[in-house]
Amino acid sequence: MCLTAFCLRLRRSSSSSKLQSPPNPIETEKVAADPLPSGSSGKSCDASGSQETQKEAADPQPSGSSCNASGSQEMNTCVSNDEAKVVQNTHFDDGLNNWCGRGCKILLHSSLRDGRILPVEGKYFVSATERSQTWNGIEQEITRRITRKLAYEVIAVVRICGNTINADVCATLWMQSPNGREQYIGIAKTQASETEWVELQGKFLVNGVASRAILYIEGPPPGVDILVDSIVVRRAKKASNPVPPNVEDLEGFKDNVVDSKKFLNTNIVLNHDFARGLQSWSVNHCTGSTVSGESGSLKGVTAKTGTNYAFITNRRESWQGLEQDITSKVSSGITYNVSAIVRISGAKEEPAEVIATLKLEHPDSQLNYIFVGRALVSKERWEKLEGTFSLASIPKRVIFYLEGPPPGVDLLIDSVIVSCFNMEHHEHVSEEDSVIRNSSFNNGLNWWSPLGSCKLNICTDLQESSPSGNGALCHIQPLSRHHILTTNRQETWMGPSQIITDRIKLYVTYQVSAWVRIGSGTSGPHNVNVALGVDNQWINGGQVEASDDKWYKIRGSFRIEKKPSKVIVYVQGPPPGVDLLLSEMQILPVNRKARYKILKEKADKLRKRDVVLKFSGSQDKYPLGASLKIRQIDNSFPIGACINRSNIENEEFVDFFVKNFNWAVFGNELKWYHTEPQRGKFNYKDADELLHFCQKHGKQTRGHCIFWEVEDAVQLWLKSLNNNELMISVQNRLRGLLTRYRGKFRHYDVNNEMLHGSFYQDRLGKDIRAYMFRESHQLDPSTVLFVNDYNVEDGCDPKSTPERYIDHILELQEQGAPIGGIGIQCHISNPVGEIICDSLDKLAVLGLPIWLTELDVSAENEYIRADDLEVVLREAFAHPAVEGVMLWSFWELFTCRDHSYLVDAQGNINEAGRRFLALKQEWLSHADGNIGTSVEFRFRGYHGTYTVEITTDSGSMSTRSFTVDKGNSPLVLIINS
Repeated sequence: MCLTAFCLRLRRSSSSSKLQSPPNPIETEKVAADPLPSGSSGKSCDASGSQETQKEAADPQPSGSSCNASGSQEMNTCVSNDEAKVVQNTHFDDGLNNWCGRGCKILLHSSLRDGRILPVEGKYFVSATERSQTWNGIEQEITRRITRKLAYEVIAVVRICGNTINADVCATLWMQSPNGREQYIGIAKTQASETEWVELQGKFLVNGVASRAILYIEGPPPGVDILVDSIVVRRAKKASNPVPPNVEDLEGFKDNVVDSKKFLNTNIVLNHDFARGLQSWSVNHCTGSTVSGESGSLKGVTAKTGTNYAFITNRRESWQGLEQDITSKVSSGITYNVSAIVRISGAKEEPAEVIATLKLEHPDSQLNYIFVGRALVSKERWEKLEGTFSLASIPKRVIFYLEGPPPGVDLLIDSVIVSCFNMEHHEHVSEEDSVIRNSSFNNGLNWWSPLGSCKLNICTDLQESSPSGNGALCHIQPLSRHHILTTNRQETWMGPSQIITDRIKLYVTYQVSAWVRIGSGTSGPHNVNVALGVDNQWINGGQVEASDDKWYKIRGSFRIEKKPSKVIVYVQGPPPGVDLLLSEMQILPVNRKARYKILKEKADKLRKRDVVLKFSGSQDKYPLGASLKIRQIDNSFPIGACINRSNIENEEFVDFFVKNFNWAVFGNELKWYHTEPQRGKFNYKDADELLHFCQKHGKQTRGHCIFWEVEDAVQLWLKSLNNNELMISVQNRLRGLLTRYRGKFRHYDVNNEMLHGSFYQDRLGKDIRAYMFRESHQLDPSTVLFVNDYNVEDGCDPKSTPERYIDHILELQEQGAPIGGIGIQCHISNPVGEIICDSLDKLAVLGLPIWLTELDVSAENEYIRADDLEVVLREAFAHPAVEGVMLWSFWELFTCRDHSYLVDAQGNINEAGRRFLALKQEWLSHADGNIGTSVEFRFRGYHGTYTVEITTDSGSMSTRSFTVDKGNSPLVLIINS
């Protein structure tokens, strides 16, 4: 469902605040120096309001130029710093200097409409008039005033004037690279009106080098004037250091949570800066000392944090280093952040990795190792090593140590910090702590009241009914013999309600469940919804589509993160006059920690395999008792991410992607509106370059998408065709794409979002969808063909329940569509594991592999975001039908939803990113031991690639690699000498 706007994202203004205006008159005009539009772009704004917008130009636009007062072209050559203004003449105090019309005329005003429209801050405002295309507007060239890989914030004050009440106004950046490649970055969009000034606000980041960059305001329909009071562009402020949500002040929760403040910013490492020498530290089979000031061979090296640093030398193995026992300092269920300042010394000049590791010693003397973090360091400077870890249970001993550089390389450690936050404290709530009072109506209508003028009655003796049909989330009926009957409903929002203000706690994820039914004798189906009124905001707590004479179970979720003055829950939805029945309504806090224990057990059974290593060869090579160090390098479970063409010009983005994902999907570059923006004019260059990038780095790719059924994602030129021409274009699209990339994409989403759109079906008939699958398979039999849709997993959308998705797939299969996989997009909020699992269980009956194809979670607090992401990833990893997960967004300003990124624009990993990396490390298996009398070694590990390091008593060492594939029986591997 998400439109990634070719590297960009479109941010909506969060509010349209009124701005007061001071008076004063004058008027001048200025026409663009060379307004030569060559056609409508079709890309400026997404009228559908979907999560994804078309930003690659459908038709070429005039590149525009910044202009001086006389209208001549001017290339600004000033180089910006943090204080320099990116946009010149922001409030038009210098008239129209630096500004141009983009394919239209611009005028300077002190007032309009007989003084009814006045400037807000300065003396003047500007109108873009005589607009014949949506992309016409006001522009300024900002070349060389912006720096790549830095985030900028745009704030403009705008309104419209013309024959419409409201229209979208957008801020867009046009860029041209040195090789002539053009790019449009959607920065912001807001709905403007004729009656008031509104703020248009957004951010952008430029990945590559720009030979030209032009900022412009566009969007309303032709004939509508754009009014601009001011435009300011500045370096985006870095977000303040986030903290975990504080629930200690919430009454009633103190007994249920761990005291997070006692952990906050507390370093559990003793003598962390070596002020007391090596006290509390131990060296691991090597030599250690502390150095104060400059010392001998380390001349020029001084401590960075305090006065001393640790110097670890005589290292004969890469695992030798410095360690500290932290057993008594750690607790289960808590995420620990690790930060160490390190460097190396020695004869070798090349950089080396320093690794932070946990050694876990269990009561049966078995050892496990947990990777914490790594950093590539050199002799020249101190570097920061960062990582995280979390322990499900506390073993006999927990040892933290630093290791990694090759033998002979000295390790220098300035300081070590291990601080902890309790990430689960807001979930420690009893399942019996129900928010709803009198949920089964055993006490009549106590606590319940009608919303509006409807009438409520308690009824008993539920009639027996057949199992629920489409839209039901359970195939049974409520157990209670009581229900509320709501009659005399005069509005859709009328129904039973209960005020729950004092029962709701901030930052807690709540699960909603309710049985509902509509009255007899009505034509259906009708939507029924559990809604929450939080002050003036409406929140969807789950909904179904209900038909006559059946009970349906609603399941949903919500979370409140700002203290409300009033919260009311109510059931609504059917048209006026339709009776509404409600039974067994519950709102319960979610206990995620208890769920995680179950999921870990399921994942261990599903994603691991018993392995037997048999050592074959001479006794000298593999003698009895030789030590073994087994390390998993990669987990073979597919975890991928969305990338765009401009992303691969950002070195930090590429580094994070290559290290942490094994699959890729392209945001826009394979979509039809990108590859053929105008009829017969093709652009495969971006997709070709992305495919080459993925092949170079060994990443598998998904093809997204061949067609898109939602009409707002269809090019204007396609819509203008008659049915015969459209069918020919569909056939050409299939042949052109599938033959060009035959065998290169492992998957294709054939026709995106068929549960939410019907453009091709409406125009070309019901069989067109199955035809697309059949023809795709014939053109490229090697690829797996997927259906792909959104809101399938969370109970919030009656159009895309699991049952509807199943019926849709079965219908396509009956028409001969060779469907090979089920795509669940998973743009999800407030996820509840049990609801996700229930949806997956239902879809699994089809026997097709399931992929989460566009996963993102959105929460302003990055600790909440981390919790939500962990919920979804654990559910997917533990479910037998799920064969892969694709993250749709991970880098700030390249997401389709606000507050869904894992890495900020400057490359700093936030808590959600750290949680993601911690899970990937948790899903790696390591083992240590010795070759036994049977000349073999047994362990159980996750599927993927491994190395085994074999060391004899004499010190000789050899390394072998092996792969653990899926399988139920033990995998026996022969390790030859």
